[in-house]
Amino acid sequence: MKILVLLKQTFDTEEKIVLSNGKVSEEGVKFVINPYDEYAVEEAVAIKERQGGEVTVVTVGPSRAEAALRTALAVGVDKAIIVDDESVFGDEFRIAKVLAAVAKRDQYDLILGGYMAVDDGAAQVGPRLAEELEIPHISTITKLEIESGKIRVEKDVEGDTEIIEAALPVLLTAQQGLNEPRYPSLPGIMKAKKKPIEHLAASDLGLNMEEIPSKSEIVDQYLPPTKTAGKVLEGELPHQVSELVEMLRNEAKVV
Repeated sequence: MKILVLLKQTFDTEEKIVLSNGKVSEEGVKFVINPYDEYAVEEAVAIKERQGGEVTVVTVGPSRAEAALRTALAVGVDKAIIVDDESVFGDEFRIAKVLAAVAKRDQYDLILGGYMAVDDGAAQVGPRLAEELEIPHISTITKLEIESGKIRVEKDVEGDTEIIEAALPVLLTAQQGLNEPRYPSLPGIMKAKKKPIEHLAASDLGLNMEEIPSKSEIVDQYLPPTKTAGKVLEGELPHQVSELVEMLRNEAKVV
């Protein structure tokens, strides 16, 4: 079985967001594998260990994303691809087109990814890629079984569980609860340092990025306003009601 895993490098979720000239500052920031993509990597490696096969991980991003690929290689991924050509960077529509070009270079039985990236929360790349490849997709899975060329998954649906079956090839996006991602071992880290990472550009994929413009753009970015301290009303209930009405009228000016 050949498995392709979609991976994105994101801010560590513990990092404080700092804006500089309307852009998110990356100075001194720690980057990690997108947490939801960790579930996809773990599931792919576990499938390979149970059933055999080959796992390839791919990312679209700057050269610093190599560190995330090395981590994936250290936990058992076989191959890694990075599209680090700045001309391909863009929104989810554009990234899905690029990933489709990568996926079409080979034949994959299964494509796995996290259901969303924690930095933008769009949850669009997986479904868009499946549409580009004209294969079925199932999002936010919490359990996966594979047998005789078919998959059976479970996913949370508003507090209940939905069970879906589909034939391979298929694209699945992982939700928390699918598995428990493993930590890289020291031997795995040492082996990962020697594994090659394939670098691709738009020209390698036969893409003319001028023909694939982003469908959206970031106009502005800003932090939410600092919340002011609340006020506790004291005294008898009639007095509190009177004071509240007075504040709503004179301070908040909403009545």
